[in-house]
Amino acid sequence: MRDSERATAAFVAQRNLLFTVAYEMLGSAADAEDVLQETWLQWATVDLGEVRDERAFLATITTRQAIRRLRVLGRRRESYVGPWLPEPLLTAPDIAEDIALADSVSLAMLLVLETLAPVERAVFVLREVFDLAYDEIAAAVDKSPVAVRQIAHRARVHVAARRPRGVASPDQTRAALRAFQRAVDTGDLQGLLDLLAPDVVFLGDGGGVKQALLRPVVGADRVARVLAGGSAWLGGTTSVAPAQINGRPALIVRLDGEIDGVVALRIDDSLITGLYFVRNPAKLTNVHRERPLDRHGARR
Repeated sequence: MRDSERATAAFVAQRNLLFTVAYEMLGSAADAEDVLQETWLQWATVDLGEVRDERAFLATITTRQAIRRLRVLGRRRESYVGPWLPEPLLTAPDIAEDIALADSVSLAMLLVLETLAPVERAVFVLREVFDLAYDEIAAAVDKSPVAVRQIAHRARVHVAARRPRGVASPDQTRAALRAFQRAVDTGDLQGLLDLLAPDVVFLGDGGGVKQALLRPVVGADRVARVLAGGSAWLGGTTSVAPAQINGRPALIVRLDGEIDGVVALRIDDSLITGLYFVRNPAKLTNVHRERPLDRHGARR
């Protein structure tokens, strides 16, 4: 096999893994695709005779490119209109069966990862999600293995203090979503109020393009008042359908038959602590068809 053919075959074999790494680093499918393009351009120039582990080598390139992009995106997000939410992905049912993957790509967890510095996020993702060895991670982030172990420990402590508490089953999440849908459809809030945590946070992301909450709404009573008006403020005929988004049950909202948004939840100890409504049209391109994710890759 010629080097160009081998390079292409290796990249294709690891593509879903590389996309998943980049997406978990960036919270954006569009930016993850850009990182993959940059990864391919660099990979195509590599002398494959010097590569012992194609999977690890490609993951290293992807991680470095993602760290660079994340630093740029951090500056852009400072001027984002309203709250910023990760880009939702329509995922296959089998993603939910991989508990570690489903947990790591949930919108709630991606928001937690946003609170890490770029290198901390890379180390956490590569170690906790993809189970890379410390020396492999060290090569990817240009740190010593000892330093990587220290960064990994700090990141784990940081994430543990902020990640959802208690594992909500898919049935619990679907029940909460039905209560949300009933509240929006009928204005009957009691079923939803019973599930809202006192400190629940409602975030809406319209990206300055669609009407959405410009600031977080905090507290069960305030969230209930926002929802009390139902869906009339959307300005058309709405319908809501269940879907699996980022490995978790969620809702896809359609306005006059067209996809208008995604609703996802964060559940802690059986109560809703986070309501996320993504309406930014630029973030809805990956909810029309399933997006494959992979945290193992192909071993060669």
